[in-house]
Amino acid sequence: MTRYIIKGGNPLNGEITISGAKNAAVAIIPATLLCDGPCRIENIPQISDVTMFLDILSRMGANIRTINKHTMEIDCSGVNRKEATFDAMRRIRASYYMLGAMLGKFGKATVAMPGGCNFGGDRPIDQHIKGFTAMGAKVEVKNGLVLAEAAEKLHGTKVYMDVVSVGATINVMLAAVLAEGTMVIENAAREPHIVDLANFLNAMGADVRGAGTDVIKIRGVKSLHGGAYSIIPDQIEAGTYMAAVAGAGGNVVIKNVIPKHLDCISVKLREMGVTVEDGEDFVRVISDGKITRTNIKTKPYPGFPTDMQPQLSVVLCLSDGTSVVTEGVWDNRYKYVDEIRKMGAKIQVDGRVAVIEGVEALTGAPVKACDLRAGAAMVIAGLCANGITEIEGVGYIERGYENLIEKLSDVGAEIFSEDIPDESVEQLNIG
Repeated sequence: MTRYIIKGGNPLNGEITISGAKNAAVAIIPATLLCDGPCRIENIPQISDVTMFLDILSRMGANIRTINKHTMEIDCSGVNRKEATFDAMRRIRASYYMLGAMLGKFGKATVAMPGGCNFGGDRPIDQHIKGFTAMGAKVEVKNGLVLAEAAEKLHGTKVYMDVVSVGATINVMLAAVLAEGTMVIENAAREPHIVDLANFLNAMGADVRGAGTDVIKIRGVKSLHGGAYSIIPDQIEAGTYMAAVAGAGGNVVIKNVIPKHLDCISVKLREMGVTVEDGEDFVRVISDGKITRTNIKTKPYPGFPTDMQPQLSVVLCLSDGTSVVTEGVWDNRYKYVDEIRKMGAKIQVDGRVAVIEGVEALTGAPVKACDLRAGAAMVIAGLCANGITEIEGVGYIERGYENLIEKLSDVGAEIFSEDIPDESVEQLNIG
């Protein structure tokens, strides 16, 4: 185990290059299971969630070849295993995409219940099951496993999502591309990585239309072929570094982005007094560290993303007044508040609403990450704080951020990692 050590107070200046989108990668990688030939996937982020997903496919019989640091060739034509019950399945939330991919490919799937970040209550998969059932599959959850099977070939139909769910939209898309007839998903999620998945599937021979709108139509095809595809840049990684510059101050060009995907974040930063300039494939963020109060409510895309709520909430802790943040997507996403209070933040939470009273400065303290984006928020807090911040639980952070220490160090942050002695070894030494 490791922890991050951050000496705060340094403005950030220079350039940061954004990696491939985590949320797109963890949908596209299982989608290769639907293809009959090798898929060359480019711009794959080097993060632990991707590593575990590749391991899952490899253990199922896929042939995975590393082309270079960010390019993999994945050939799933030899996979015939209809179950994925490995421990790795329980460690990443997106492992449930194996359900849609395996059900679509084989008409049957047995998958371990996924893990990942622990927030939002039970984060149920009822909308996934609703979609699969509408297509003719029988689904049950038993002994920590999800068992899905279609007695006959899956068929297209119309399904209305009771809530806008990224995961359910993706899973139904995966199950539907090889089904008979046309599948219509109403009240579908519209996030950029859903469009990216649709573009990947279409590049491999699928017929998916309407991705990026709230109605997606999928006309089933007999088979998908292999091919090459490059994953889009990571919207949330870019937003995280934008927030870091806003809070710590400085002038940073954030490269390899799609500025349109960042509009919902850029608008809020501008309200907070931060300068954001859009280029063709970059944004420049300029901040003097003086933050204007504002209010935020998270919503499905194109609204302000829930995955950026902790990062901007931390920056608002340094604002000139009182801000109100409303979490409109997940329950219980304020677990990080107790940690940031250790650094001098003034935040009161009532249900889904957080009232943040700006303070003059944060002070470094030992804190821990409780989920991926909360961990990123702790890093931002450490960059902004006076003194030293120690962050434990960084495994959460490394699920979604490639080379975070290197990227921040290159723009002037004082941040490094160190090993944490095993508790059992410490106890033996004490004894």
